[in-house]
Amino acid sequence: MSGAPLHGVRVLDLSRLLPGPVATLHLADLGADVIKIEDRGAGDYARLLGEGPGDVSAFYRSVNRNKRGLRPDLKQPQGRAAFLRLVATADVLVESFRPGVSDRLGIGYQALRAINARLVYCAITGYGQNGPLAMAAGHDLNYIGLAGVLDQIGVNGGPPAIPNLQIGDLLGGAMTAVMGILAALFDAQRTGQGRLVDVAMSDAVLAHNLFPLFALHGSAGVAERGCDVLTGGDPGYGVYATADGRYMAVAPLEKKFWDVFCAALQRPDWKPLHGARGAAAVALRREIESLFVRRTQAEWCAFFAAVDCCVTPVLGVAEALEHAQFVAREMVVPADGVTQYAPPVKLSGWVFAVERAAPAAGEHSEEVLLEAGFSADEIATLRAASVI
Repeated sequence: MSGAPLHGVRVLDLSRLLPGPVATLHLADLGADVIKIEDRGAGDYARLLGEGPGDVSAFYRSVNRNKRGLRPDLKQPQGRAAFLRLVATADVLVESFRPGVSDRLGIGYQALRAINARLVYCAITGYGQNGPLAMAAGHDLNYIGLAGVLDQIGVNGGPPAIPNLQIGDLLGGAMTAVMGILAALFDAQRTGQGRLVDVAMSDAVLAHNLFPLFALHGSAGVAERGCDVLTGGDPGYGVYATADGRYMAVAPLEKKFWDVFCAALQRPDWKPLHGARGAAAVALRREIESLFVRRTQAEWCAFFAAVDCCVTPVLGVAEALEHAQFVAREMVVPADGVTQYAPPVKLSGWVFAVERAAPAAGEHSEEVLLEAGFSADEIATLRAASVI
């Protein structure tokens, strides 16, 4: 990739499914040489989660692009020894085992640090390397539930609503891991000393659950579900149905936008109601609802196209992919037989490209081992022993 900022950085990725692979996807897209290391059994069963060309899911293809594949048997001495030779020249390792598993395999942080002091070792787990839940199983729903996020999602009087964006897995397991890895990698370049990056998805969700935390400091405390300013308490920040059963996201939250909104709709009587709460807010919301349901979503889009007051359509994902804004930002790329997202960050002097399709298990074993200094005879011996 032209101008790739992580060119020359080698990452060994032992994770599977979503959080770890998305973290290393971002690193790979930024130019790092990510080697996807899978076990000799099922490997990354994301391949089978959903449909895709050649019976390989769009899920697997999309989050494992720009990576190479290796499949050593870490439970066998020869396979583990081969892996440790790779560690000697690696910059980053990412794993998502439960605490203690990597140590039992002989590939824990202390063991690898003795081989390569510069190594940045990132362990992604649900609850971290310590604490009473460290060994507990969990999924995204558990992490956002424990961190007080799920309790705040939903409408007034209703149950918690399950988001279809995996907040814990992606905000916690992926983006927080990337942040920690890049910080530790920067320091390792300066000092020659790597670090253990301990990422708990539940920690990351809790650390970003900001507005309920702020509310704890107020006299009223945390609002009930669906009643906070941004979840239903302010009629100037909400979702309104249209005549065709679609929705508009209406968010003229600040006074300057609210005044423009009211003027465009020729409702000057609404201007003094900016920031209304309680019964006044309920009444105003009903008036806005009765207004928006008179036109279709397309008609409202046309109406607000030239009105700068934070009103946009609620789109389905297929519509979002075709929206002019995301097209202009080149956020959608066809690759490996499926539609994929481009990286969400644009850097000057760098042209993103999908240079490799997601690897088959162990697809690049010989290539990777030759680069690491293994001879052809050594590779043949490892293959004969079925450890790669």
